[in-house]
Amino acid sequence: MKCGRPLTHDEEGLHRKLFNRAAESFMCIDCCAEYLEVPAECLEEKIKEYKALGCTLFD
Repeated sequence: MKCGRPLTHDEEGLHRKLFNRAAESFMCIDCCAEYLEVPAECLEEKIKEYKALGCTLFD
């Protein structure tokens, strides 16, 4: 949505989890981190947490 680079399934899942489950356009993890003003590593950890909890938005 912002930088235009190809996204991973996890990046799409993170965007859906944080912003809108019905989203049709997405931000990559770096753009999302910039928007939320947090380090990208923090969002990568959140993805791991969501996966461990069994969230179906992630691989």
